[in-house]
Amino acid sequence: MKRTYGLAVLALLAAVSGCSSGAGQGAASLSTPGTAGSPAKAPAPSTAAPTGQGAAPGGAGWAKWGLTALPQAPAAPADKPIKLTRTGPVPVFSEVPTHDKVVFVTLDDGAEKDPKFVEMLTDLKVPVSMFLTRDIVKDDYGYFKPLQALGNHIHNHTVDHPVMSKLAPDKLHSEVCDAQSALTQQYGTAPLLFRPPYGDGANSAALNTAVQQCGPRGIVLWRESMQIHDMQYQATDKKLRPGDIILAHFRGPKDLKGETMTAMFGELLARIQEQGFAVARLEDYVQPPTG
Repeated sequence: MKRTYGLAVLALLAAVSGCSSGAGQGAASLSTPGTAGSPAKAPAPSTAAPTGQGAAPGGAGWAKWGLTALPQAPAAPADKPIKLTRTGPVPVFSEVPTHDKVVFVTLDDGAEKDPKFVEMLTDLKVPVSMFLTRDIVKDDYGYFKPLQALGNHIHNHTVDHPVMSKLAPDKLHSEVCDAQSALTQQYGTAPLLFRPPYGDGANSAALNTAVQQCGPRGIVLWRESMQIHDMQYQATDKKLRPGDIILAHFRGPKDLKGETMTAMFGELLARIQEQGFAVARLEDYVQPPTG
């Protein structure tokens, strides 16, 4: 499946419980509303020695959770393939242009607050990016702080998880800005990235304007989504590719037909391991605005 760098049409799904019905809702590899992108070359594979950016190769931690260790991710590239600007339209991306055999794991919402998952990430040291919904996490902001302390970044996923394309501009603005303010106050760092619930409205000018006004400098979608036991792919060959962003959720037995979040996350890692990929930190491949 050929993947391009430029403006693309977002495939929208009907709103369901959670962020995705499982089919995934990717956008262009990298696009900015109203701007035709020029083809981009992925950076050359990193040749630096691994430095522990991803999971450690082996160790008792993996055996404890009944898992086979993932390959270690390469060192973070010095030249970040996604460069964010301080002003202007924000890019929309569902993958990162790279030849490194890495994927990126993102976790949405924040409904399930299982302490065993904190233990699991502490043991495995698998990096994740968290897109938190204010009204879902506000009953226990503290749960996510140990995950943040592991080096995992917190990003914006609205106030109360609406279908963004159905909102008036002032409501779009409050959904992004009010969540941005709350998450910044609670976690000490302003979220750099934004994800619209269901991927809805990601390429719309109205949402892009709201995101610009509220502070995040990129809109992040995904190429694959993790369900209970299986991955759902946008690519017809159902294979991961270097730089893919994977969507999963903070969910537990209520939403996972009795399965725990740690069991779901273990299945996710197994799907990645089967294809020989490492998990890298998304923010290590994204250059924040400078100047």
